[in-house]
Amino acid sequence: MPRGDELSAPRTHWAKNVARLKALTVDAILLTTAGIMVEFLLMAFSGVRGPTGMLLTAEEILDRIHYPWLIMSGVILAFLWNLFYGWIGASPGRALVRGVGEREAALPWSHTLRGWFTVLFIELTFFTGWLITEVDLPTFLTKFSKASDIVRGLFHPSATVLHQGILLLVQTVFLAFMATAFAIPVAFALSFLAARNLTRGSALTRAVYTLTRTGMNFTRAVEPLVWALIFISWVGIGPFAGVLALWVHSVAALTKLYSEQIESIDPGPVEAITATGASTLQVIRYGVVPQVIPPFLSFTIYRWDINVRMSTIIGFVGGGGIGYILKPRVDLGEWGEVGTLVLLIAITVWLMDIVSARIREKIV
Repeated sequence: MPRGDELSAPRTHWAKNVARLKALTVDAILLTTAGIMVEFLLMAFSGVRGPTGMLLTAEEILDRIHYPWLIMSGVILAFLWNLFYGWIGASPGRALVRGVGEREAALPWSHTLRGWFTVLFIELTFFTGWLITEVDLPTFLTKFSKASDIVRGLFHPSATVLHQGILLLVQTVFLAFMATAFAIPVAFALSFLAARNLTRGSALTRAVYTLTRTGMNFTRAVEPLVWALIFISWVGIGPFAGVLALWVHSVAALTKLYSEQIESIDPGPVEAITATGASTLQVIRYGVVPQVIPPFLSFTIYRWDINVRMSTIIGFVGGGGIGYILKPRVDLGEWGEVGTLVLLIAITVWLMDIVSARIREKIV
């Protein structure tokens, strides 16, 4: 019968190979991205022109970049860096995944290739981002006509939209409340499946953990505005579509917050209750839930606060709330009425901040 150390040897070897693969993947992504940014900047500053004789736009430059060659070069460079790290120093991926030796860790960043690469990568990211986002500071600093109209509207609000604005502001608050209320039970149930410390007992629970986390990460990555467009095509224009959009995003966000809180609980009560022969549900009921209820309430109130802010934007695409009447007035340039609606939103958010902060202080 094999001994324990003989059984653990393959696992250790497998873990090392996985770590090497992770480091290589991180380095390949970083080096490929750096190569793409270098080619983008070279083409942007070389004055390359298109068929019409005009300078290429950022989108046209991105379309001309040689992605296959850059990806291949990034993978090869990453492989060589990880192969000869003992001579040239640890790569960013190796340092992130596996750490560096004590001698290299004691060196200042300017004495390592990894440090210089990091500085270069940050600079490339900044300059590439500047060009891709078409930052135009002269326009921002010289053309104040439209900005002055907006500021004038804020200081001279119009009372013609005040009544309708207050009614829709109430709808906005309740829209956020209903989305949060619907999200609480779903997120509460999913959070136990997404907590690593409760799902490492078997391969099945680990698979459930992975699927739950992946699903919630995907859902949270899609902005509520996009969810609103999806639900508007499903249930039609109105506040119900806004509730559904915020509900989906809130479930994912609260599941993440709840599960991370579960992962940080004191394991002592859980181990003591488990030792008595209690079932899984009993362990959760008496060992986990009492420790997480106060922070859960705090997270929930904070999420409602966030949803109030989000619901003002949801209305821009027809999801109900005060944003539904704010966007048309911005499009028409009715800055007095825009000023009134913006002030109503600002006052409501400010009051929500105060109230939610006080409640969270009392809970915690």
